[in-house]
Amino acid sequence: MSAIVGGGQLPLWLGWVVCLVLQEFIGLSLAELSSAFPTSAGSHYATYRLAPQGSRRFAAYLTGWVVLVGNLTITLSVTFGFASLLAACITIAKPEFAATNWQLLLIFYAILVATFAICLLGNRFLPFVDSFCAGYTLLVIFLVLIVLPSTADERHSASYTLGHFDSTLSGWGGFGFAIGLLPSAYCFSALGMITSMSEEVSSPETSVPWALSLAVPVGLVAGLFFIIPICATLPPLADIVEAGASSGQALPYIFATVTGSPGGGVGLTVLVLILTLFCCISITTAASRMFWSFARDHGIPFGDFFSVIDAKFGVPRNALVLLTVVQMLLGLIYLGSTSAFNAFVATGVIALAVSYAIPIAMSAISDRRRTVNAASWHLPPMLGWFANFIALLWVAFQAVLFSMPTVLPTSETAMNYASVVLVGLMTLSLVWYALGGRKQFVVPTA
Repeated sequence: MSAIVGGGQLPLWLGWVVCLVLQEFIGLSLAELSSAFPTSAGSHYATYRLAPQGSRRFAAYLTGWVVLVGNLTITLSVTFGFASLLAACITIAKPEFAATNWQLLLIFYAILVATFAICLLGNRFLPFVDSFCAGYTLLVIFLVLIVLPSTADERHSASYTLGHFDSTLSGWGGFGFAIGLLPSAYCFSALGMITSMSEEVSSPETSVPWALSLAVPVGLVAGLFFIIPICATLPPLADIVEAGASSGQALPYIFATVTGSPGGGVGLTVLVLILTLFCCISITTAASRMFWSFARDHGIPFGDFFSVIDAKFGVPRNALVLLTVVQMLLGLIYLGSTSAFNAFVATGVIALAVSYAIPIAMSAISDRRRTVNAASWHLPPMLGWFANFIALLWVAFQAVLFSMPTVLPTSETAMNYASVVLVGLMTLSLVWYALGGRKQFVVPTA
């Protein structure tokens, strides 16, 4: 919805290109670090190895908590976004249905339980799921590419498709284009979570870096084949904003309007819902591994308990339970304040971006890139410095952008509380460090 409010076609497709080009520099920087430190501990282990000698332990602890907050909130946003999209799809099929906060929360809980069961019981099938998901993604893109232009009553001209920009909807004027970047930046914000799987793949010192470096370019090209047909057939922006005001989801309305029937809208949305389910499974799996690795280092209370690997299923069951239960508890916030809950989406992006920036900065400033230059997978020296520099600038911009309200004038309910949520959660981590974490936290293990 932010891309629509931010101006429509131009932020949709050009924002996708801009964000993913910039995100690739983060991917390349993380790829070098993952080759030098091929461990599920990821950022907090790399920070420990690269930070100045006297501050290594505390820097690693703080980075671990930033990663943990990012993993938790971004996973929460994906699963709750799935629930919102499902509710919006039902509304297209049955216009008299409008999900209440309670109903949306129950849908969210059902998705959490289903995802938990799949991640726990179906771990050995996850490689097959990943392969199937890749093929299924291409199928969805192909169907959208064919169906939307062929069923639309009106197709925009090339200049309108690629150049239309409405600066009035957000209230930000020309800066609304930056607001329109939010969905694109969000889509690949969890890129670094790939490193959480380092101890479950062969040759992680090379396979993980290649995954990190190639995911963004592949996504950029594939995404354009999905986005351009939407830009070419997009209904009036004000109508989309009004239709999606309650659910925050624009896609079901766009599909139904363009195809000319609720059935067409539901059909295409269901295809996307299945894709979103795969996303829920993959991001929950990666987040549970991060929880497990940080618990292994006693970065959270009861580390011994949450770092147990289930002998039967071969997964960190207790860490997976913790991730699911905390999401359920945070979901209760939605009953009292939708704006406070929505802040978790932005918090996830900011926290993950900062968690990437810390070891990248340590590598460039403290270590002068000596360690990554000796890794199995590394960039040429000048390109490495450039990638680190652009990555850090992009992280700084994202931290500001995701802290801003999407529309002006703002209000208590429309205000963006992401920075408040992040500071609050990090304060809790410092409290735990003072009470017992500084004694229990051990040197991160490779």
